[in-house]
Amino acid sequence: MLKLLANVQDYFIHFLRISIFVVMAWIGGLKVAHYEADGIVPFVANSPLMSFFYHHPAPEYKQYMNPEGKEVKKNQEWHASNGTYPFAYALGTVIVLIGVLILSGIWFPKLGLIGGLLTAGMALVTLSFLITTPEVYVPNLGGDGLTPNYGFPYLSGAGRLVLKDVIMMAGGLVAASDCASRLLKRQ
Repeated sequence: MLKLLANVQDYFIHFLRISIFVVMAWIGGLKVAHYEADGIVPFVANSPLMSFFYHHPAPEYKQYMNPEGKEVKKNQEWHASNGTYPFAYALGTVIVLIGVLILSGIWFPKLGLIGGLLTAGMALVTLSFLITTPEVYVPNLGGDGLTPNYGFPYLSGAGRLVLKDVIMMAGGLVAASDCASRLLKRQ
């Protein structure tokens, strides 16, 4: 069993590339949907690296957030004036392209190296949201003991979603490392 696992490592690394591509294509593709574009607003609006893409400052967005899957016209108009949708379309395109680059590493190690490094870099930016976005931690819902566990380290759904990018970063680095190794063997 050990020999079998050792002998199929290259296939597992290719499977890792395919997995990252599926996640990137799916999530990047969803950025054209308003609910997905609306959902990333707290992350972008609170980020010192990205907030300049929006026209309205944080935390103004809080009063215009739609429940997931629901579209409220007044809120969508605010998001349109905020630049939420064009930013999401551009971000989605970049995410899909990074996914294509990492997938191409199966056949083209130079492109895969770039894709792996960009995947790790994108994950690092996403992980920065754990520092900049208040919504990643369970909020204090009052002093009556209803929420005894709030704030750091208690992750909300948004925080748990962000934390998983540690795995995406590691996967990008493994894929990049494999491509670098293959390129060195060619020299």
